[in-house]
Amino acid sequence: MYISKVQQNRRFKDGKYTLPESEFVASFDVDPQKTFTPLCPHELPVPKGTEIVAQLNQQAKWASLRLVSKDSHSDKALWIANEAHPPLEKMAELNMDRRWPMHAVPGTMGFELLEGLPAISEYDYVVWKGMELDMHPYGACYHDLAERLSTGVIEFLQTKKINTVIIGGLATEHCVKTTAFQLQKAGFQCVVNLAACRGIDAIAIDTALTEMHEAGIVVVQSVNDLMRAS
Repeated sequence: MYISKVQQNRRFKDGKYTLPESEFVASFDVDPQKTFTPLCPHELPVPKGTEIVAQLNQQAKWASLRLVSKDSHSDKALWIANEAHPPLEKMAELNMDRRWPMHAVPGTMGFELLEGLPAISEYDYVVWKGMELDMHPYGACYHDLAERLSTGVIEFLQTKKINTVIIGGLATEHCVKTTAFQLQKAGFQCVVNLAACRGIDAIAIDTALTEMHEAGIVVVQSVNDLMRAS
């Protein structure tokens, strides 16, 4: 169910955003993995990345379904940075846009979810992304950058009659932003909970927040800014 900007604005009252009944709401933990925290300093550490767990658990209480995505990369991935090709170097390949340090390899500590989150088996839907050697997606809804190959999460939410998705995770300006855009484009109302997110670059984060606002994505400071219609 698409929620127009007029309807969206009406959902704000005294600075709080009014969610529909929980049966129509899902909570999405986007890549809350140790690879994106200082616990793995040689991977892709996001400052204070370990501090999002409490807010992710709290936002899930507003929803009937809880989803999670995990980066799942091979140590032989073609986009891995090396001495000849430094991190962030642009790539011209179809589904690899930049070089990145090796990260989130299954079987390593970086692949694991943050302590305090549910076990994988306790989530209602799980997305493993980036398993192909020549693909490095950011959003959790598609395996490819061209957004042709669905991970099935959009279809799953549609079959469950979900219309609103609360999102948190790592990192704000990359995978969180892209996932929110993909879901918003698919017709869901996305609510990004900033207290459940951490990012790397302050300027890029500000730009991402502006872009999300312009796309109709709701951004709240924490779960304290959420309410249910009385």
